[in-house]
Order: sequence, then C-alpha cells, then structure tokens
Amino acid sequence: MLKIVTAPDPLLREVCEPCVVGDRDLKRLAKQMGKVMYKNNGCGLAAPQVGVLKRLIVVDCEEERDPKNLIVLVNPVLMDSWGDPEEAGEGCLSCPGITVPITRKPWVRVRYFDLDGEEWEIESDGLLGRCLQHEIDHLDGKTLFETCSADVKLSALSAYEKAKAAGAKPGDVGV
Repeated sequence: MLKIVTAPDPLLREVCEPCVVGDRDLKRLAKQMGKVMYKNNGCGLAAPQVGVLKRLIVVDCEEERDPKNLIVLVNPVLMDSWGDPEEAGEGCLSCPGITVPITRKPWVRVRYFDLDGEEWEIESDGLLGRCLQHEIDHLDGKTLFETCSADVKLSALSAYEKAKAAGAKPGDVGV
C-alpha cells in the first residue's frame, strides 16, 4: 500500500515528469492512489504525495465519496482560471493537522488525458475547481506553504509544527 509523503519531505518540492499517455501501469497507480485518498478522507491526491514524481492526480469531490466517482487526470494542465479571487481554508493530506487560507480564482478549465489515452477538458468551480488547482500545484512542486500568502506562511508553518508534535496524521484538518 502506498503511503502519504508529508511536508517537509523534499520530494513534495519537485516538479513532476509527464506520464506516458496510455501507460498500463498508470491504471494500477491510480487505483492505489484512490484507495489511499479514500482511506485518509481526502478529496484529491497527486502522485508526488505518494512518492511518485509523475503528473497524475485523482479527485472525488462528491458529497458521498465513492470509488465510482473517482476522476483520474493524466498530465493535467490548467488552461484557464477566472472570476474574482476567493479565500477559503484548504487542508492537505501531506500537511496534516492544519487548514490554511488560500486565495484562488473560483473557476478553472483543465485539459487532461484519461487512463485510456483520450483527451478531455473539465470546467468547474466550487470544491472541485479548488481541488484541481491544489493538486496541480503539487505536480509543480508547491504545497500549501508555497501557495499561501507570505503573511500567512509563518503562522501556517508554526501551526503545522505544533500539529505534527501533537501527532497529526494525513486526513486530520485540525488537532
């Protein structure tokens, strides 16, 4: 079973390599990533969060999370984002025990390939729009600490150290 890589592991700061579209090994990896995400009550997971430096993410932002709802995005690219930026708290399986205020544009359009090699685009707002941006950040070597504003970063790092000391585990958004 794959394990969640947590900050400050330097692996999380690496920019991921593109996947070979249609690679059969991606199906196994995506299935394992989905299991890890669901087990830890996440709504999204990027491959570097399980130690694999590939451009692959899985998401399920439905209210009733179910493996039938899992969306697998191979080599996702944020094509566009729009709307007035909105601040909301974000948690992260790789930064357990904290929620950090992150400002993002509410709407996104992402181009990606599915596991069969077919190209798609997805457009969304709300939790899915935010989740897609968050997971693509991971593929580019950014965690919550690189995404939040400078004035929030120090308090977020301090809160994270306290959460780790208190035994926070992936899936915990507060301790």
